[in-house]
Amino acid sequence: MAEVVLVIDMLRGFLEEGYPLYIGEECRCIIPHIQELLDKEIKKGSTVIYICDHHAPDDLEFKMFPPHCIEGTLETEVIPELSRYNGEIIPKRRYSGFFDTPLEDRLKELNPEKLIICGVLTNICVLHTAVDARNRDYQVEVPINCVASPDVDAHRFALEHMEKVLGVTLRN
Repeated sequence: MAEVVLVIDMLRGFLEEGYPLYIGEECRCIIPHIQELLDKEIKKGSTVIYICDHHAPDDLEFKMFPPHCIEGTLETEVIPELSRYNGEIIPKRRYSGFFDTPLEDRLKELNPEKLIICGVLTNICVLHTAVDARNRDYQVEVPINCVASPDVDAHRFALEHMEKVLGVTLRN
């Protein structure tokens, strides 16, 4: 049985300079590791699903964060470094890839042995997607060199929480 790789928010709006929520050069260091992961997983027959922040111009999330990844803008596009990897795109408007998206139904169709979650931010969308995946009894694996956050303490907390509370397998 194949696996599913969920690539969380590896978008131009977060990873390219000039956008309101650019997370910084240090977070871009995960890109080559995600490329290696996708090369390996695609060869094994795994399905790649890009979970992409995608907001209406008047989204309530903008009360907490500056407007970002607004539908119809370049910000919502997967970064060019990953665009050569075929994958399904599922837009999301909240932290979890499961909230008000077709992800749950798609995973039921695929029936994966496990979910591999990578992307940004470790302490926000990666964590919330992992929580919802574990609440649905999926086995979840997070390669630690494939997730990032500009807040190092929050990144560490999220990894520890995923491992010790959620039972997520962390690997290098």
